Amino acid sequence: MITITQATANDYKTIQEIAYKTWPETYGAILSKVQLDFMLNAFYSEDALRDNVETKGHHFLLAKENDVVLGFAAYEHNYQDNNRTRIHKIYILPQTQGKGVGKTLIEYIEKIAVENHSAALSLNVNRFNKALTFYQKIGFEIISEENISIGHGYLMEDYVMEKPL
Repeated sequence: MITITQATANDYKTIQEIAYKTWPETYGAILSKVQLDFMLNAFYSEDALRDNVETKGHHFLLAKENDVVLGFAAYEHNYQDNNRTRIHKIYILPQTQGKGVGKTLIEYIEKIAVENHSAALSLNVNRFNKALTFYQKIGFEIISEENISIGHGYLMEDYVMEKPL
């Protein structure tokens, strides 16, 4: 059975390990290794994770089965002062994808979002990411496209997706 727990600062290493195992599989065909390494360092250093929690108000969750962490997610309520709960990160270990872990994490966040009176869940997904069909299958719709400059000449080419609550 998959259980969801709140992550703490003690879990940052676990979150980093999952990101470093998941990103090459998820983005290896989309991004160069140099860009992949740049983004992992920028988004998953201990300082970046701490800033996400302490400054930006992100909440991290861990998905576990028999005390083994299979994935994580991060979300934020009232994203950009709108009545939306934003899913900033959701990554599942490649060998456990397709077993309901991601869906369980999103359902957990959705429940919390409803309790916080959010009107919708929102997220960004790379336009070339295979996860796009997963999000569509569970009720997310593309509402716009967004190109985000992240420095060093790198660009994130995303769809913005929402799921009404």
